[in-house]
Amino acid sequence: MQQIYSFLIVCYGLSIRVASVFNKKASLWIKGRKQYWAILEKTFASAPFNHPGRKLAWFHCASLGEFEQGRPIIEAFKLQHPGYLILLTFYSPSGYEVRRAYNGADLVLYLPLDTPSNVRRFVETVRPDIVFYVKYEFWFNFLSYLQVKKIPTILVSAVFRPDQHFFKGYGEWPRKVLKGFTRIFVQNEDSLELLQFIGIENAEVCGDTRFDRVAAIAAKPLIVEIAVAFSESHRILVAGSTWSADEELIFNLIGHNTHKLRFIIAPHEINSAHIESLMLRAGKKAVRFSKTTPEQVKAAEILIIDSVGLLSQLYQYGTLAYIGGGFGVGIHNILEASAFGLPVFFGPNYHKFNEARELVKLGGAFEVSNSGELLQKTDALLSDKQKLSQAVEISMDYVRTGCGATEIILQRVKELIGSGI
Repeated sequence: MQQIYSFLIVCYGLSIRVASVFNKKASLWIKGRKQYWAILEKTFASAPFNHPGRKLAWFHCASLGEFEQGRPIIEAFKLQHPGYLILLTFYSPSGYEVRRAYNGADLVLYLPLDTPSNVRRFVETVRPDIVFYVKYEFWFNFLSYLQVKKIPTILVSAVFRPDQHFFKGYGEWPRKVLKGFTRIFVQNEDSLELLQFIGIENAEVCGDTRFDRVAAIAAKPLIVEIAVAFSESHRILVAGSTWSADEELIFNLIGHNTHKLRFIIAPHEINSAHIESLMLRAGKKAVRFSKTTPEQVKAAEILIIDSVGLLSQLYQYGTLAYIGGGFGVGIHNILEASAFGLPVFFGPNYHKFNEARELVKLGGAFEVSNSGELLQKTDALLSDKQKLSQAVEISMDYVRTGCGATEIILQRVKELIGSGI
């Protein structure tokens, strides 16, 4: 089975090379790995990585979302274990390109393709003392080799579902690799029960570290001067990580804006063509974030965000939030908005996200299937101060009570390190 998997990984790597000719993301994936081994080996042959007795913790995240989930653990681990160097790797350009200069790590790299030769070369060069995988990165050759080398490997904030291959009749080999984790920290009881069903006992429920991250952002938000000027004396709907289907609903709401809302739209794709299409559709009411000033933005009704890394800070200026993705494969992060007390709206494809299901039940989030429902449900909140206030409190309280996963994980890790594992 491992040979078949390795062959498929090689084929996957070749397909990315072909796609890189016409796909920007694939091109970045290839470009980011040019001269990879020369850079890696030179780095680890020099200080501080070549010091005798040095300790290194390796954190791996698939992309930007997983990084935000792992970030509280990285930073808390560094505080508790200052003698460790921190290596952070990403698989996707959308994570690496945004966080390549992250100062919480001593080194930020791409992860090489998961072939047996790459795995051996990487692990023998890096020589990690402990490894953290965030949420659902299961590169089986890496995991198998870490097990062979007896390097403690921790999976954090994991979520498991019955449709994953671990729980299928053909999943014997993936299950074997999964059992090799030193410890698995899952977000919920359903995930724990699935693992126990296949005989994995080295797991426990700790919650979701994203709560700790969004709570930290809300506690010390950064000031975005343009957003301050834009939102002054106005109620704002922040539309975050939107796709085309979401933007149809948002522009319909703009066209029926009886409550005189202003709109911040932060699309998932910020390429020039998409930003220009949004500006054209919005007309003279809109300004681009990168091309306006605090004085100019005061006259606008729509602020189009054409920069990455701002969204989590922009929710502090909102009254309501709309989170994109619900008309595609699934919604994006709703907790960033909830941490600031924003009632959240999203499309119908949210059921695999525990926080969305729970907030809908509590009354802090609202499903909308079409433009009419968004118009109706936003109107219901904006027309009733008490109802709006209740939704705000529900959202904030939900995040507050969800915090604490980072502390649980770090305590267990401290015990592992202390035991000499």
